[in-house]
Amino acid sequence: MSTFLLKLIALSTMIIDHFGAIFHEDVMIYRMIGRLAFPIYCFLLVEGFYHTSNVKRYAIRLLIFGFISELFFDYAFYGKIYLWHQNIFFTLFIGLMAMYFIENKDGKYNIKKNLVMAISILIATLTFVDYTYIGIIYILAFYFFRDYPKKQKFLRIGLIMLIINLVSTSLIQQFSLLALPILYFYNGELGIKNKALQLLFYIAYPLHLLIFYLIKIY
Repeated sequence: MSTFLLKLIALSTMIIDHFGAIFHEDVMIYRMIGRLAFPIYCFLLVEGFYHTSNVKRYAIRLLIFGFISELFFDYAFYGKIYLWHQNIFFTLFIGLMAMYFIENKDGKYNIKKNLVMAISILIATLTFVDYTYIGIIYILAFYFFRDYPKKQKFLRIGLIMLIINLVSTSLIQQFSLLALPILYFYNGELGIKNKALQLLFYIAYPLHLLIFYLIKIY
């Protein structure tokens, strides 16, 4: 299972999820399938953090697409500018910054890990990003257990996801655990890769929201 294939699965299941949320709220199968997307994106974010040559450039890219996507996100889901729910790029950005400050590769910062985690969770909650603090916990779980033996890693991440889902969200979120068997077979290979394709995966997010919005109003 290459990075490219994981991206395709994450993108496809996310689009299915958004289609269900926007057009068929009462049909739960779309939302169940859609629960696969976010854990895969969390996993890819952590892998991207370790493999990127420039974390700051990676962060800026997430932030730029977050702002580009926000208008499309608001209108697709709410039909207006809505301040109480921000798109997933902002969640990923906060998670990336949390890893950056915890890792402290350049030795510039002397911030305790627990404080970084607490601040990240607080920011995600106060800014109403998608998945709020749950999203940050997912990301940090993949981050902290990344180098564990594979079985231990996924058992621990699965347990954290199970508990946080039970405590903090609806039961349907438990279907997110089904992403873990897919991620278990990640082989560390990039698969198909080029700059245009990488950009396309970013563009696909605001683009599908725009298309869904136009379908909804017409």
